[in-house]
Amino acid sequence: MNLNKNIVLLGMMGSGKSTIGYLLSKNINFNFLDVDKFIEKEIGLKIYDIFEKKGESYFRNLEEKITLKLLKHDRKIISLGGGSFLNKNIRREILKNHISFWLNWKNSTIIKRILKSKKRPIAFNSSKNNLKKLIRQRSDIYSLANYKINCETLTKNMIVKNIIELYEKN
Repeated sequence: MNLNKNIVLLGMMGSGKSTIGYLLSKNINFNFLDVDKFIEKEIGLKIYDIFEKKGESYFRNLEEKITLKLLKHDRKIISLGGGSFLNKNIRREILKNHISFWLNWKNSTIIKRILKSKKRPIAFNSSKNNLKKLIRQRSDIYSLANYKINCETLTKNMIVKNIIELYEKN
């Protein structure tokens, strides 16, 4: 594989971006960068605590700064936070210079994974209906990604294989 572009994974919280990113990195020998982990390391707080103590606006500004910095590297696999791709600056950079993959799942699968999860501040206090609405809104933006991977009937290894095959076509 001789491509130098980053592979960027996006999708709802709970869509498996971190897991798939890690597996991809083992398959193609690219370093894996998880944006949320970088944010937590930078601030010394878990994402939930950043939301709780500093607010969503503070988090989103930090997320933009760190994501754009990580995107300056080449030949990396970058896992975005669930809301990162909604940011116009981040989205513009990704669509212009990187290869993006939306890990798409049925609403029911995502809701089952994230409902009442303390790890996920936006989901923690949300109802199923609010989460469905959030998924619908974000899906409109996620659909702008270079590729959509419908993950529902695929194993982790099949998802990784699909991403590698699509990436190599570029």
